[in-house]
Amino acid sequence: MNIHRILFLLLFACVPCLAQGNHRKPNIILFVTDDQSPIAGCYGNEVIQTPHLDALAAEGTRFTEAFATTASCSASRSVIMTGVHNHANGQFGHAHDYHKFSTFKAMASISLPLQMSLNGYRTAQMGKYHVAPESVYHFDQYLKASHHNAVGMVEGSREFIEADDEKPFFLYLATHSPHRSGGVDKNADVELKPNLFGNLPDKAHHQGVKEVFYDPKDVLVPGFLPDTPTCRAEIAQYYQSCSRVDQGLGRLVKLLKQAGQWENTVIIFTADHGMAFPGAKTTVYEAGLRVPFVVRDPRQKKKGVVSTAMISHLDITPSILDMAGGYNAKNQSPKKMAAIPEREQFENMGKKLKSYQGRSWLPILDQTSVKGWDQVSASHTFHEIQMYYPMRVIRDRKYKLIWNIAHHQPYPFATDLWAASSWKAQYRKGKQATYGNRTVESYIQRPAFELYDIAKDPDETNNLASNPEYAELLERYQKKLKQSQRETSDPWVLKWNYE
Repeated sequence: MNIHRILFLLLFACVPCLAQGNHRKPNIILFVTDDQSPIAGCYGNEVIQTPHLDALAAEGTRFTEAFATTASCSASRSVIMTGVHNHANGQFGHAHDYHKFSTFKAMASISLPLQMSLNGYRTAQMGKYHVAPESVYHFDQYLKASHHNAVGMVEGSREFIEADDEKPFFLYLATHSPHRSGGVDKNADVELKPNLFGNLPDKAHHQGVKEVFYDPKDVLVPGFLPDTPTCRAEIAQYYQSCSRVDQGLGRLVKLLKQAGQWENTVIIFTADHGMAFPGAKTTVYEAGLRVPFVVRDPRQKKKGVVSTAMISHLDITPSILDMAGGYNAKNQSPKKMAAIPEREQFENMGKKLKSYQGRSWLPILDQTSVKGWDQVSASHTFHEIQMYYPMRVIRDRKYKLIWNIAHHQPYPFATDLWAASSWKAQYRKGKQATYGNRTVESYIQRPAFELYDIAKDPDETNNLASNPEYAELLERYQKKLKQSQRETSDPWVLKWNYE
């Protein structure tokens, strides 16, 4: 055999290898923070330091109209990992301790981690899990690290990322910050001491972190919060926690580059819902539902895209599955259903769904504005077990309707939000004291319907529901909301007919 024929055969043999390398599925990292609003440099805040998120946005796409579907930890994470509203997947509230809510086991067939395994990925979870049962949200590996140190979490993921494995990887990295935690800052110059939000006392530094400290005088106070020294002290602690998360993101990028995985790894950065302050977390107001959302896909040619498409957490699982090659766009469904463990096929199954309630935004990732992405819905029922207060939302670019189904009862507080110094300081002043753009009384006792011209009134200050001039508009949006509930198998749609 001559040398030319040998070379030809070698080249021919390598063609499949070259094709496989060029078409290898991307690694995917879903980076989910805990209780973080879109407060960052790339979202227009000139005080907080988030250089790594800003850099990620410059490399990819930043969504300006991204929403959680519920501002509660467990419920939101179930939506993120099933693409189905929590009122339909069964995760009505918290999974841990005596709250004990649990996703229907039928969701295993479409859940994100099981679908990623089915599509040839090795999977790992790091950080906050907070959903149940494990059979629905099963990962190959469960990694461990310090709760409030995102840098440590990334380091704890190093072995998984650097593993010599032919399979692409999917990493669900969920920080515990900037959730309220760690007691209070006893050195703060206010009577009611601010929560530490996972920061260490006495301005100590988490291992491997160069903490960024903020002067309460410098922070920017959102309109839904009271501009008081007490509230500013809490926001300063919150900023510090967010900056520590940002350093974890920076360490992740550095690790991917060192491992030679940067050019083959998609990073999706978001939060489970808005910041842990009354008026945001556990509500369906804008401050509770709006989240940061940045996607960096190395295959995307256009960089620094700012997208105004209205997306929600319902769209995360379909989009990731689309990247993995396992998504049927026509049916908004997986190409193949994952198996439900036999031992659990007859207990608390729930309804078997054949499609997602969200859809993939992968085809619009490099576009600034897109038709057909102009409406989102939200659904909240519980946070903690004692906090029954179902709310439903339909929102487009012009109007937002909130239905407070249990409006006859006082609005229930999460234990950590009731204890928040920013709330307690105003509550002490009485029912008519202002709390941001509301009074203490109006925050606690809410009407059945809240209708806002969200385009003109983004702070949700003027409820149009009781205005006779908007009666026809109110009825139209009530019908839209009811239709959305029917389409998403919401049991609470029955409440339109009684009580």
